[in-house]
Amino acid sequence: MTRRIAYQGEPGANSHLVCKQHYPDWEALACASFEDVFAAVEGGDADLAMIPIDNSIAGRVADIHHFLPDSGLHIIAEHFLRIRFSLMAIPGTAIGDIRTVHSHVHALGQCRKVIRRYGFTPVISGDTAGAAREIAELGDPTQAAISPPLAAEIYGLEILADDVEDEDHNTTRFVVLSRELVEAAPGNGPVVTSFIFNVRNLPSALYKALGGFATNGVNMTKLESYMVGGEFTATQFLAEVDGHPEDTGLKHALEELAFFTTDVKILGVYPADAFRG
Repeated sequence: MTRRIAYQGEPGANSHLVCKQHYPDWEALACASFEDVFAAVEGGDADLAMIPIDNSIAGRVADIHHFLPDSGLHIIAEHFLRIRFSLMAIPGTAIGDIRTVHSHVHALGQCRKVIRRYGFTPVISGDTAGAAREIAELGDPTQAAISPPLAAEIYGLEILADDVEDEDHNTTRFVVLSRELVEAAPGNGPVVTSFIFNVRNLPSALYKALGGFATNGVNMTKLESYMVGGEFTATQFLAEVDGHPEDTGLKHALEELAFFTTDVKILGVYPADAFRG
């Protein structure tokens, strides 16, 4: 039976590209929204999900932090992708012909220099690969797309300029989600542990909750807060640390965390991507 990995976007999107890089023998399942991606894995239509969680320019992908805690899915891997955008149009188009350029709002914001240089009018599309499909369907040489290079191959467009992103460090971190919790083995290379916890809205509650990580020498690489239940208080936190829960330092830190929180849930214990090195 063919195994399937779900992603958000249309064929040719960056999420599709990272699926092809790391799961080349799997069928990549395109989904219209992140909610559809989670539903595909939860319902058994897909075995895994490839989800962007952070970008070095745009920051966190906010929707994911709301879906992840209650999804029942687990993080089993992470992958980093250097984001590259190309300017593409129907074959035979010259850059001087172009008047408007289509892409996702984030991609347009990350490619301001090329848009300003040529005086293009930006047009927001649902996603980067979808923008390429739209241009192919329109067949209008005055309109172009800013999309991943894979989209040009899929939709038969001609690349007019490569690497049009403003920053060469533009990188997105993806996590792989599974219905089953598959933990990395301890003592077998660098490991990341992701977890969520709630603290009471009291003075110094967060300080006390995190103290155990400092005293036990645990490196915390992520700490983000967000509201839950419609309350205007930051009571839930997503954290990531270096190490395995069976490591002595992290084990003690998690034990101390439990004293000052109402809930601690491990989302995943997985190998650290080589990019972190």
